[in-house]
Amino acid sequence: RTDLKRILILGAGPIVIGQACEFDYSGTQACKALRELGYEVVLVNSNPATIMTDPETADATYVGPMTPDDVRAILERERPDAVLPTMGGQTALNLAKALAERGVLEELGIELIGADLDAINVAEDRLLFKQAMDRIGLKMAASETAETLEDALRIHATVLQKRFPVIIRPAFTLGGTGGGIAYNMEEFRAIVASGLAASMTSQVLVEQSLLGWKEYELEVMRDLKDNVVIVCSIENIDPMGVHTGDSITVAPAQTLTDREYQRLRDAAIAIIREIGVDCGGSNVQFSINPEDGELVVIEMNPRVSRSSALASKATGFPIAKFAAKLAVGCTLDGLPNDITRATPACFEPSIDYVVTKIPRFAFEKFPGSSPVLTTQMKSVGEAMAMGRTFQESFQKALRSLETGLDGWRAPRGTPVPPLEELRYNLRTPNPDRMLAIWLAMDQGMGAEEMHKLTAIDPWFLAQMEELLAVDKWLRTASLGELTEEDWTQLKKRGFSDKQVGDVLGAAAGEVRAAREACGALCRPAYKRVDTCAAEFQADTPYLYSCYDGTCESGPTQRPKVLILGGGPNRIGQGIEFDYCCCHASFALRDEGYETIMMNSNPETVSTDYDTSDRLYFEPLTLEDVLNVVELERPNGIIVQFGGQTPLKLAKGLQRYLEEKQLPAANGDGCVRIWGTPPASIDAAEDREQFEALLRRLGIEQPPGGIARSADEAKSVAGGLGYPVMVRPSYVLGGRAMEIVYSEADLEHYIETAVQVDPDQPVLVDKYLNAATELDVDALADKDGNVVIGGIMEHIEEAGVHSGDSACSIPPQTLSFEALTTIREWTPALARELGVVGLINIQYAVHQGKVYIIEANPRASRTVPFVSKAVGHPLAKYASLLMAGKTLPELG
Repeated sequence: RTDLKRILILGAGPIVIGQACEFDYSGTQACKALRELGYEVVLVNSNPATIMTDPETADATYVGPMTPDDVRAILERERPDAVLPTMGGQTALNLAKALAERGVLEELGIELIGADLDAINVAEDRLLFKQAMDRIGLKMAASETAETLEDALRIHATVLQKRFPVIIRPAFTLGGTGGGIAYNMEEFRAIVASGLAASMTSQVLVEQSLLGWKEYELEVMRDLKDNVVIVCSIENIDPMGVHTGDSITVAPAQTLTDREYQRLRDAAIAIIREIGVDCGGSNVQFSINPEDGELVVIEMNPRVSRSSALASKATGFPIAKFAAKLAVGCTLDGLPNDITRATPACFEPSIDYVVTKIPRFAFEKFPGSSPVLTTQMKSVGEAMAMGRTFQESFQKALRSLETGLDGWRAPRGTPVPPLEELRYNLRTPNPDRMLAIWLAMDQGMGAEEMHKLTAIDPWFLAQMEELLAVDKWLRTASLGELTEEDWTQLKKRGFSDKQVGDVLGAAAGEVRAAREACGALCRPAYKRVDTCAAEFQADTPYLYSCYDGTCESGPTQRPKVLILGGGPNRIGQGIEFDYCCCHASFALRDEGYETIMMNSNPETVSTDYDTSDRLYFEPLTLEDVLNVVELERPNGIIVQFGGQTPLKLAKGLQRYLEEKQLPAANGDGCVRIWGTPPASIDAAEDREQFEALLRRLGIEQPPGGIARSADEAKSVAGGLGYPVMVRPSYVLGGRAMEIVYSEADLEHYIETAVQVDPDQPVLVDKYLNAATELDVDALADKDGNVVIGGIMEHIEEAGVHSGDSACSIPPQTLSFEALTTIREWTPALARELGVVGLINIQYAVHQGKVYIIEANPRASRTVPFVSKAVGHPLAKYASLLMAGKTLPELG
């Protein structure tokens, strides 16, 4: 469209459950796509931790509140020709609806593109959507919309004949916020009230329960010429009743007959046409009754959704990028497919592998919350894995979650709960249901009873039974007698070295050596994601591992660097670390390095196929990282940008590199870890080493001690005087960190929060009451030069985790003396630790005196915030310092 010159894109605002960094991915894609076409792009978003709010992403970026009044002021100032609301989740849609209904867009002569007001209303308003489905002859579950509790009670009595359970779905909300499943009248009243409060239009749908039905979603795209493509079909392993964001999902759908799949296709195409999404992407959800094949429409999102990121990464088809281009009048037959460079975008993706996505939860952060999954989304992140079979991708996805699983197997020593408890865990959707299935099957429960309890499709249960049969066979074998054929069978089913070692009682390193000694077929081969099931050659090195012998990776002999990502999002490790990984990739690519990204998180910009030169979509375990290191042989590996995930691998990686002395692919020395040496990271994490180092430097820390048993903890705490701060060493995001006020509290903490033993000591510190806490981010180079990036003062007093505290740059209440001390201690500590790259140090000022709380020689959660606040890309600088540059050279 040549009549449009300037386009405003609405972002998604702060990360909330149901709306995470996948919208940074879609917004960044949209900005790049529209600027590529020559449009001027204005971006509005309030989240500083995003790549999209980097100054170079859009032509003008507004980081501020996302309210109708604030956005109106920006519209008046920028006067764009159009607003694109489909890239920023529910936040952007609701904002666009408010601006359109208030007449702001009409008054300023601004058009909504991608989805107009009618399309937004029909798709999001439960009543209008139901009427639209009636017009095209598609069934929905028996339901009616209610705007008051009285309405809802009447619908329950008349339409649903007082039957329970009942599903309650609020309109215009994201991730099912405010909704749920009511099993009795008390729950019904409570959920209706919370749904009405959460909905911007005070409207809920009171719906017949389809619990136990199968759930599917289709990602659909349509252009102005009425070309429609189905990008991907996704099947939920969990039956209806669990929000799709909390469900384990598989692409492509595994248990549909071709006829059933064609019915879904036809229905999805009819829906996108009826709703009027005439240029962009949509996500349509369906349910099928496994008894008789009855098809019911659940809902559609007239925008790029959370599943769009998954479908894009699963197929290599960049949905957000194409949706942005379709919104300005491009057509699918005129857009080239970036991956094959030989086919247009109207060529539907076809995939010859299986993708499994598993959500990650954080119920342990909220004691007392019920870990039951319903139609309201509760997961905080997700991991995705690809394999040639469902079994392979399922096991890889489980070990990508980083929750202590090495595959589909209960860890050694897991207690087997009584049968009744197992049955409850099978019947009730919860985060550990897959583990309960393994335990129940291992105890001899058959697939038929399992299907009755879980309503999971028998095909998936049969796949799991086969995995357990292999596990039981392995228990009768020994490591030395496994043949090449045995290994390929195990690996094709996704068994990890650690999992095999767990069964056979061998260390993962021994298992690796035994496997590799059995021949080339026992080493992984890497396939390219090509969108066309190998019909055309893929141009983009976007890779996953399998064990079928033919490797398509084609590594180069250029100078290169491997960046290890942060894995699935969780509380304490989220988008901020992905931001750092992306910045490392951008900066080092500009410096002439081939950048290789390795990550397992489908929501992120780092796993976009064009962020790095090469992308390995793999679990971040030592086995999988070593496989890529052996294949690529990069000059450097960056472990300090992905949070705790790569740091946990640093020791094992360092040991391996020292032992093997792998030559780098370009002949320049050996493969090594770049930046701060792992031994220094250890020194900062190991309490006794750190204390000795601080004593050498004359740096004060709060009085405290280290306890390797419950009695030691009590004696240290007694000596210090309560209250004390207790925490395990080596944690991220303050997990199991608590202020305890008495010995009884301490006993309760030791019983419930942590294991205290010689291998897992607990730190006990004097709690500084009413102290002011500070965060400092600094950069250091190989010559010992140090620059402080920013000093942040926490607004809440010490004792509130730094990730939960509001903070300000520059500090507001600190004395000149305190700041001088901080400016002296920070460089001294960074030099002593041998930091190369970033370091984050937390200080407390108590009664005018400065104490150091902890030092993390790695990227921290605050890096994007400081970078945006001071106008300097700290993560980019840090990656160049790791590559050997000095601070004076960076100016």
